[in-house]
Amino acid sequence: MMPKWTAADVPSQEGRTAVITGANTGIGFEAAKVLAARGATVILGVRDTVKGSAAAAQIVAASPGADVRVQRLDLTSLDSIRAAADAIRADFASIDLLINNAGVMYTPKQTTADGFELQFGTNHLGHFALTGLLLDMLLPVSDSRVVTISSVGHRMQAAIHFDDLNWEKSYSRVGAYGQSKLANLMFTYELQRRLSGKGKTIAVAAHPGGSRTDLMRNSPLAFRLAYKVIGRLITQAPSEGALPTLRAATDPNVLGGQYYGPSGLGESRGAPVLVKSSAQSHDVAIQRRLWTASEELTGVKFPV
Repeated sequence: MMPKWTAADVPSQEGRTAVITGANTGIGFEAAKVLAARGATVILGVRDTVKGSAAAAQIVAASPGADVRVQRLDLTSLDSIRAAADAIRADFASIDLLINNAGVMYTPKQTTADGFELQFGTNHLGHFALTGLLLDMLLPVSDSRVVTISSVGHRMQAAIHFDDLNWEKSYSRVGAYGQSKLANLMFTYELQRRLSGKGKTIAVAAHPGGSRTDLMRNSPLAFRLAYKVIGRLITQAPSEGALPTLRAATDPNVLGGQYYGPSGLGESRGAPVLVKSSAQSHDVAIQRRLWTASEELTGVKFPV
Protein backbone atom coordinates (compact mmCIF):
# COMPACT_ATOMS: atom_id res chain seq x y z
CA MET A 1 0.00 0.00 0.00
CA MET A 2 1.30 3.43 -0.96
CA PRO A 3 1.81 5.89 1.93
CA LYS A 4 -0.77 8.63 2.24
CA TRP A 5 0.08 11.81 0.37
CA THR A 6 0.38 14.79 2.74
CA ALA A 7 1.48 18.43 2.64
CA ALA A 8 4.98 17.19 3.48
CA ASP A 9 5.08 15.68 -0.03
CA VAL A 10 4.82 19.07 -1.73
CA PRO A 11 8.20 19.56 -3.41
CA SER A 12 10.13 22.80 -3.29
CA GLN A 13 8.34 25.63 -5.05
CA GLU A 14 11.34 27.96 -5.11
CA GLY A 15 11.27 30.21 -8.15
CA ARG A 16 7.65 29.39 -8.97
CA THR A 17 4.70 31.76 -9.04
CA ALA A 18 1.18 30.70 -8.11
CA VAL A 19 -2.08 32.60 -8.57
CA ILE A 20 -4.88 31.35 -6.32
CA THR A 21 -8.41 32.72 -6.46
CA GLY A 22 -10.42 33.01 -3.26
CA ALA A 23 -7.24 32.57 -1.24
CA ASN A 24 -8.08 34.63 1.84
CA THR A 25 -10.06 31.83 3.47
CA GLY A 26 -10.83 28.10 3.41
CA ILE A 27 -8.94 25.64 1.24
CA GLY A 28 -7.55 28.42 -0.95
CA PHE A 29 -5.87 29.99 2.06
CA GLU A 30 -4.53 26.63 3.24
CA ALA A 31 -3.10 25.86 -0.20
CA ALA A 32 -1.52 29.31 -0.38
CA LYS A 33 0.04 28.81 3.03
CA VAL A 34 1.71 25.55 2.01
CA LEU A 35 2.92 26.84 -1.36
CA ALA A 36 4.38 29.97 0.25
CA ALA A 37 6.10 27.86 2.91
CA ARG A 38 7.70 25.81 0.11
CA GLY A 39 9.10 28.96 -1.47
CA ALA A 40 6.56 29.97 -4.12
CA THR A 41 5.61 33.56 -4.78
CA VAL A 42 1.88 33.42 -4.11
CA ILE A 43 -0.66 35.88 -5.50
CA LEU A 44 -3.88 35.89 -3.52
CA GLY A 45 -6.73 36.78 -5.87
CA VAL A 46 -9.40 38.19 -3.56
CA ARG A 47 -12.51 40.34 -3.77
CA ASP A 48 -11.83 42.04 -0.43
CA THR A 49 -8.24 43.29 -0.27
CA VAL A 50 -8.50 44.07 3.47
CA LYS A 51 -9.24 40.40 4.15
CA GLY A 52 -6.62 39.44 1.59
CA SER A 53 -3.97 41.52 3.35
CA ALA A 54 -4.89 39.93 6.68
CA ALA A 55 -4.55 36.47 5.12
CA ALA A 56 -1.18 37.41 3.61
CA ALA A 57 0.02 38.62 7.01
CA GLN A 58 -0.96 35.28 8.57
CA ILE A 59 0.96 33.38 5.91
CA VAL A 60 4.06 35.51 6.35
CA ALA A 61 3.83 35.15 10.13
CA ALA A 62 3.85 31.38 9.71
CA SER A 63 6.64 31.48 7.11
CA PRO A 64 8.82 34.57 7.66
CA GLY A 65 10.25 35.79 4.40
CA ALA A 66 7.43 34.32 2.31
CA ASP A 67 6.58 36.32 -0.81
CA VAL A 68 2.81 36.82 -0.77
CA ARG A 69 1.01 39.40 -2.90
CA VAL A 70 -2.61 40.53 -2.79
CA GLN A 71 -4.49 41.17 -6.02
CA ARG A 72 -8.04 42.46 -6.12
CA LEU A 73 -10.14 40.07 -8.18
CA ASP A 74 -13.92 39.96 -8.30
CA LEU A 75 -14.97 36.94 -10.34
CA THR A 76 -18.49 38.32 -10.64
CA SER A 77 -17.21 41.12 -12.88
CA LEU A 78 -15.51 40.68 -16.24
CA ASP A 79 -14.08 44.19 -15.89
CA SER A 80 -12.46 43.22 -12.58
CA ILE A 81 -11.12 39.99 -14.07
CA ARG A 82 -9.53 41.87 -16.96
CA ALA A 83 -8.05 44.47 -14.62
CA ALA A 84 -6.59 41.74 -12.40
CA ALA A 85 -5.09 39.93 -15.39
CA ASP A 86 -3.55 43.19 -16.60
CA ALA A 87 -2.07 43.87 -13.15
CA ILE A 88 -0.56 40.38 -12.94
CA ARG A 89 0.91 40.79 -16.42
CA ALA A 90 2.45 44.09 -15.38
CA ASP A 91 4.18 42.54 -12.38
CA PHE A 92 5.17 39.07 -13.64
CA ALA A 93 6.68 37.67 -16.81
CA SER A 94 5.23 34.20 -16.30
CA ILE A 95 3.06 32.03 -14.05
CA ASP A 96 3.66 28.44 -12.97
CA LEU A 97 0.35 27.67 -11.26
CA LEU A 98 -3.15 29.05 -11.73
CA ILE A 99 -5.46 27.58 -9.12
CA ASN A 100 -9.12 28.33 -9.86
CA ASN A 101 -10.37 27.85 -6.33
CA ALA A 102 -12.90 30.56 -5.45
CA GLY A 103 -16.56 29.65 -5.44
CA VAL A 104 -20.05 30.18 -4.11
CA MET A 105 -22.54 27.49 -3.23
CA TYR A 106 -26.34 27.25 -3.00
CA THR A 107 -26.85 31.00 -3.17
CA PRO A 108 -30.30 32.56 -3.53
CA LYS A 109 -31.08 33.60 -7.09
CA GLN A 110 -28.71 36.43 -7.97
CA THR A 111 -26.78 37.65 -11.00
CA THR A 112 -23.25 38.90 -11.53
CA ALA A 113 -22.37 42.39 -12.74
CA ASP A 114 -22.56 41.01 -16.29
CA GLY A 115 -25.96 39.37 -15.82
CA PHE A 116 -24.84 35.76 -15.35
CA GLU A 117 -26.46 33.51 -12.75
CA LEU A 118 -24.20 33.94 -9.72
CA GLN A 119 -22.99 30.36 -9.24
CA PHE A 120 -22.38 29.67 -12.94
CA GLY A 121 -20.93 33.14 -13.41
CA THR A 122 -18.54 32.93 -10.48
CA ASN A 123 -17.56 29.28 -10.37
CA HIS A 124 -17.25 28.67 -14.11
CA LEU A 125 -17.41 31.76 -16.32
CA GLY A 126 -15.23 33.90 -14.06
CA HIS A 127 -12.51 31.27 -13.97
CA PHE A 128 -12.90 30.54 -17.69
CA ALA A 129 -12.26 34.21 -18.44
CA LEU A 130 -9.34 34.52 -16.02
CA THR A 131 -7.68 31.40 -17.40
CA GLY A 132 -8.06 32.59 -20.97
CA LEU A 133 -6.53 35.95 -20.13
CA LEU A 134 -3.54 34.45 -18.31
CA LEU A 135 -2.91 31.21 -20.18
CA ASP A 136 -0.17 32.51 -22.46
CA MET A 137 1.83 33.32 -19.31
CA LEU A 138 1.83 29.61 -18.46
CA LEU A 139 2.28 27.94 -21.85
CA PRO A 140 6.08 28.34 -22.12
CA VAL A 141 6.69 27.37 -18.48
CA SER A 142 7.85 23.84 -17.70
CA ASP A 143 5.40 21.89 -15.49
CA SER A 144 2.94 24.77 -15.41
CA ARG A 145 -0.59 23.83 -14.45
CA VAL A 146 -4.15 25.11 -14.40
CA VAL A 147 -5.93 23.49 -11.45
CA THR A 148 -9.68 23.98 -11.25
CA ILE A 149 -11.69 23.03 -8.18
CA SER A 150 -14.87 21.06 -8.72
CA SER A 151 -17.05 19.24 -6.18
CA VAL A 152 -18.96 16.03 -5.56
CA GLY A 153 -21.85 18.41 -6.32
CA HIS A 154 -21.09 17.90 -10.01
CA ARG A 155 -23.19 14.74 -9.66
CA MET A 156 -26.17 16.37 -7.89
CA GLN A 157 -29.04 17.55 -10.12
CA ALA A 158 -26.27 18.49 -12.53
CA ALA A 159 -26.62 19.21 -16.22
CA ILE A 160 -25.54 21.96 -18.59
CA HIS A 161 -28.80 23.77 -19.37
CA PHE A 162 -27.94 25.26 -22.75
CA ASP A 163 -31.52 26.48 -23.16
CA ASP A 164 -31.24 28.45 -19.91
CA LEU A 165 -27.62 28.66 -18.69
CA ASN A 166 -28.46 31.60 -16.43
CA TRP A 167 -31.57 30.03 -14.88
CA GLU A 168 -33.90 32.80 -16.01
CA LYS A 169 -36.90 30.49 -16.52
CA SER A 170 -36.71 28.84 -13.11
CA TYR A 171 -34.13 28.46 -10.35
CA SER A 172 -32.74 25.66 -8.23
CA ARG A 173 -29.88 26.41 -5.83
CA VAL A 174 -28.69 22.81 -5.96
CA GLY A 175 -29.16 22.50 -9.72
CA ALA A 176 -27.34 25.74 -10.45
CA TYR A 177 -24.45 24.72 -8.21
CA GLY A 178 -24.33 21.30 -9.85
CA GLN A 179 -24.22 22.90 -13.28
CA SER A 180 -21.31 25.14 -12.27
CA LYS A 181 -19.27 22.31 -10.79
CA LEU A 182 -19.97 20.04 -13.77
CA ALA A 183 -18.82 22.95 -15.95
CA ASN A 184 -15.55 23.15 -13.97
CA LEU A 185 -14.76 19.56 -14.92
CA MET A 186 -15.84 19.90 -18.53
CA PHE A 187 -13.69 23.02 -18.81
CA THR A 188 -10.68 21.12 -17.44
CA TYR A 189 -11.10 18.19 -19.81
CA GLU A 190 -11.61 20.38 -22.89
CA LEU A 191 -8.71 22.64 -21.90
CA GLN A 192 -6.42 19.62 -21.51
CA ARG A 193 -7.41 18.37 -24.94
CA ARG A 194 -6.53 21.78 -26.41
CA LEU A 195 -3.23 21.92 -24.49
CA SER A 196 -2.03 18.50 -25.60
CA GLY A 197 1.01 18.95 -27.81
CA LYS A 198 0.94 22.74 -27.41
CA GLY A 199 3.33 24.08 -24.82
CA LYS A 200 4.24 22.72 -21.40
CA THR A 201 1.02 23.32 -19.47
CA ILE A 202 -1.48 20.76 -18.21
CA ALA A 203 -5.03 21.15 -16.88
CA VAL A 204 -6.03 19.21 -13.77
CA ALA A 205 -9.10 19.16 -11.52
CA ALA A 206 -9.55 18.53 -7.82
CA HIS A 207 -12.24 18.62 -5.16
CA PRO A 208 -11.96 18.99 -1.38
CA GLY A 209 -14.68 16.59 -0.30
CA GLY A 210 -16.52 17.84 2.75
CA SER A 211 -14.38 20.64 4.11
CA ARG A 212 -15.32 22.76 7.12
CA THR A 213 -15.40 26.17 5.46
CA ASP A 214 -18.05 28.88 5.26
CA LEU A 215 -19.14 27.68 1.81
CA MET A 216 -22.26 26.11 3.37
CA ARG A 217 -23.57 29.44 4.66
CA ASN A 218 -26.12 29.76 1.84
CA SER A 219 -27.35 26.18 2.03
CA PRO A 220 -31.04 25.47 2.60
CA LEU A 221 -31.99 25.23 6.28
CA ALA A 222 -32.32 21.43 6.18
CA PHE A 223 -28.75 21.13 4.88
CA ARG A 224 -27.41 23.39 7.62
CA LEU A 225 -29.27 21.57 10.38
CA ALA A 226 -28.02 18.20 9.15
CA TYR A 227 -24.51 19.60 8.93
CA LYS A 228 -24.61 20.67 12.58
CA VAL A 229 -25.57 17.14 13.62
CA ILE A 230 -23.20 15.04 11.49
CA GLY A 231 -20.82 17.57 9.97
CA ARG A 232 -17.80 16.57 12.05
CA LEU A 233 -18.25 12.94 11.07
CA ILE A 234 -18.29 13.49 7.31
CA THR A 235 -16.06 16.53 6.85
CA GLN A 236 -12.43 17.44 7.38
CA ALA A 237 -10.46 20.53 8.32
CA PRO A 238 -9.69 23.04 5.53
CA SER A 239 -6.00 22.09 5.75
CA GLU A 240 -6.96 18.53 4.83
CA GLY A 241 -9.49 19.68 2.25
CA ALA A 242 -6.68 21.58 0.50
CA LEU A 243 -4.60 18.45 -0.06
CA PRO A 244 -6.28 17.37 -3.34
CA THR A 245 -5.61 20.87 -4.68
CA LEU A 246 -1.99 20.74 -3.58
CA ARG A 247 -1.45 17.30 -5.04
CA ALA A 248 -3.00 18.30 -8.37
CA ALA A 249 -0.80 21.41 -8.38
CA THR A 250 2.54 19.96 -7.32
CA ASP A 251 2.82 16.16 -7.49
CA PRO A 252 5.30 15.45 -10.31
CA ASN A 253 3.39 12.29 -11.22
CA VAL A 254 0.14 14.12 -12.02
CA LEU A 255 -1.03 13.95 -15.63
CA GLY A 256 -3.18 16.38 -17.56
CA GLY A 257 -6.89 15.67 -17.41
CA GLN A 258 -6.75 13.89 -14.05
CA TYR A 259 -9.09 14.57 -11.12
CA TYR A 260 -8.07 14.35 -7.45
CA GLY A 261 -10.20 14.09 -4.32
CA PRO A 262 -10.35 12.47 -0.87
CA SER A 263 -9.95 8.70 -0.60
CA GLY A 264 -12.63 8.04 2.01
CA LEU A 265 -16.24 6.88 1.76
CA GLY A 266 -18.14 9.05 -0.66
CA GLU A 267 -14.97 11.07 -1.25
CA SER A 268 -15.96 13.21 1.72
CA ARG A 269 -12.65 13.01 3.58
CA GLY A 270 -9.30 11.26 3.53
CA ALA A 271 -5.94 11.44 1.81
CA PRO A 272 -5.91 12.85 -1.75
CA VAL A 273 -6.06 10.25 -4.52
CA LEU A 274 -6.98 10.00 -8.17
CA VAL A 275 -10.78 9.85 -8.40
CA LYS A 276 -13.38 9.52 -11.15
CA SER A 277 -15.92 12.07 -12.26
CA SER A 278 -19.36 11.33 -13.66
CA ALA A 279 -19.82 9.82 -17.11
CA GLN A 280 -21.65 13.00 -18.11
CA SER A 281 -18.57 15.12 -17.38
CA HIS A 282 -16.66 13.23 -20.10
CA ASP A 283 -19.16 13.99 -22.88
CA VAL A 284 -16.90 15.61 -25.48
CA ALA A 285 -19.73 17.14 -27.50
CA ILE A 286 -21.12 18.92 -24.45
CA GLN A 287 -17.62 20.03 -23.39
CA ARG A 288 -17.06 21.66 -26.77
CA ARG A 289 -20.50 23.25 -26.84
CA LEU A 290 -19.94 24.65 -23.33
CA TRP A 291 -16.57 26.03 -24.40
CA THR A 292 -18.11 27.86 -27.35
CA ALA A 293 -20.91 29.24 -25.16
CA SER A 294 -18.40 30.37 -22.53
CA GLU A 295 -16.32 32.20 -25.13
CA GLU A 296 -19.43 33.95 -26.42
CA LEU A 297 -20.64 34.93 -22.95
CA THR A 298 -17.29 36.21 -21.67
CA GLY A 299 -15.80 37.52 -24.89
CA VAL A 300 -12.55 35.74 -24.02
CA LYS A 301 -10.74 33.67 -26.64
CA PHE A 302 -8.00 31.22 -25.66
CA PRO A 303 -4.57 30.99 -27.33
CA VAL A 304 -5.06 27.21 -27.76
